[in-house]
Amino acid sequence: MSTLDHAPQDDPRDHSRAKRNVMVLVCAQAILGAQMPMLFTVGGLAGQSLASNICFATLPISLIVLGSMVTATPISAFMQKFGRRAGFVVGAIGGALGGAIGAYGLYIASFPVFLLGSFLTGIYMSAQGFYRFAAADTASDTFRPKAISYVMAGGLAAAIIGPQLVKATADAYVVPFLGTYLAVIVLNIIGSLLFWFLDIPTPDAPTEDTPKGRTRWELLTTPRIAVAIICGMVTYALMNLVMTSTPLAVVGCGFTAGNAADIVSAHVLAMFAPSFFTGHLIVRFGVEKIVATGLVILAAAGAVALQGVTLGNFYIALILLGFGWNFGFIGATAMLTAAHEPHERGRVQGMNDVLVFGGVTIASLASGGLLNCSGGSPVEGWSAVNMAMAPFLMLAGGALIWLMLRPRDDRI
Repeated sequence: MSTLDHAPQDDPRDHSRAKRNVMVLVCAQAILGAQMPMLFTVGGLAGQSLASNICFATLPISLIVLGSMVTATPISAFMQKFGRRAGFVVGAIGGALGGAIGAYGLYIASFPVFLLGSFLTGIYMSAQGFYRFAAADTASDTFRPKAISYVMAGGLAAAIIGPQLVKATADAYVVPFLGTYLAVIVLNIIGSLLFWFLDIPTPDAPTEDTPKGRTRWELLTTPRIAVAIICGMVTYALMNLVMTSTPLAVVGCGFTAGNAADIVSAHVLAMFAPSFFTGHLIVRFGVEKIVATGLVILAAAGAVALQGVTLGNFYIALILLGFGWNFGFIGATAMLTAAHEPHERGRVQGMNDVLVFGGVTIASLASGGLLNCSGGSPVEGWSAVNMAMAPFLMLAGGALIWLMLRPRDDRI
């Protein structure tokens, strides 16, 4: 048994509903998701201007991810009780509040206030992480990987919208980046309206007859779930490690903030463009091979980055980084959704995102330190960031090989 049945799967009405939900989530990913490339582009630069120590320049981005990690379990439990729609609206409210407090922090030049806004933005980031799981809720077994992939493809529009909004708003006011954070508020208000069109049933309230499901320890020691979490953690954390320090590295190597925005835009496009076919590749070749391909591409990204600091190197490395993340993370998500029962959904998905974003938090915290404080120049710091990828890629690759060598019936 490699997959577990999820609710009615073959009813044409459910298939139609799944497609409608995917469309809503794609639009949400495009509009609401645009704030993430915006914040990841300007967060480190704004932090660098406010922080008394440049080693803490990427702390705002780290606080976003920390906020996401801390709120993942509560939001998952909230959705399990009140439904996806309510959880996603709460996430948008958190994003708007974070943008407002971040804007105020910039206005009064207060790094602590700015960090508070960043932390609250993590509420949105956490909710956004569940878009991919929501796409699978009403999908059939065969449509599920494609549904996840299509929703992630909504980030393609976000990759275009976000950096362009940065260019239009970063210098719109005397205070740098204030306009960007005001634009984030508007995106959250507009995007939250989309969720009224979402049609995902609220889970039934538990009764005495409701299956209890496996404990968290039993879930964590299930081979397929364990490897899915490890691969998801490593893929997302390494992508964040490199992307977080990229704008600082680009500017530190003599290029402009506009160059940094364009490179981040190319990276985010590469993150989501493959989503149009990643699900089909998973169905055809198997999820393990696609995750393995993602890990190899991430290694190639690090190798290119270590070859030099020209604009060409930055572009190629960040594009490869995006492709590797797409294959690795979507593959890990598909692996996870096929390894648990519906009544275990809240427990598994919340636990997964706590661990994934915990790893991303550590990576984003390490990113600024590695870049600014591990060498005498931005070039040496950039090399340190990319060399740090190696041991974690070996960990994920080893876990995946271990799973693939196990008898198929013993992988779940």
